[in-house]
Amino acid sequence: MKYIYLLITAVLLYSCKQTPTVDTSVLQNGDLIFQTSTSAQSQAIQLATKSKYSHCGIVYKEGNDYFVFEAIQPVTKTPLNKWIARGKDAHYAIKRLKDAEKTLTKEVLQKMKAIGKTFTGKDYDLYFEWSNNRIYCSELIWKIYKEGAGIEIGHLQTLKEFDLSNPAVRQKLKERYGNNIPKNEKVISPAAMFNSNLLITVMEK
Repeated sequence: MKYIYLLITAVLLYSCKQTPTVDTSVLQNGDLIFQTSTSAQSQAIQLATKSKYSHCGIVYKEGNDYFVFEAIQPVTKTPLNKWIARGKDAHYAIKRLKDAEKTLTKEVLQKMKAIGKTFTGKDYDLYFEWSNNRIYCSELIWKIYKEGAGIEIGHLQTLKEFDLSNPAVRQKLKERYGNNIPKNEKVISPAAMFNSNLLITVMEK
């Protein structure tokens, strides 16, 4: 009996650890959420952009539930708690437009969601190309805001503007591109969006 009790307790503790609770009362449609991904490329992104954040998505409420619309494989929506649990140490940060109440009207949000649907199911872009054939995380939400709300969140850069000196970064570039690294490719990074002066921090934990 004691063994069964300990087993049940362990399972409950594990479940709590894997499914963090989030105070959704502070969330709004269109909020941006950032985390440190546990993917194979996360370290290279962090080093190249000098930021701990390597993945991001956009928050939407559907009914009573919150989801993160994100570019993984493929582009999809993920329940908020599941999205947070997937990140390193379940840490996340939520950002919002400074004038979100004025800018993100019902009509604008509907347009943003409609644009997002055109990307749903598309493959994740491992090569960070500036096209709509495949798409990566920060590119997805940058384009949704640009085309849906007419707002550019974060400064576009070229690949050569990042710090490519670290061996881990160079190794990842070698794996992806061989000797033909597209250093002039247009890129929007999670760090550039996170640091945008158009945003305020809503929550970080």
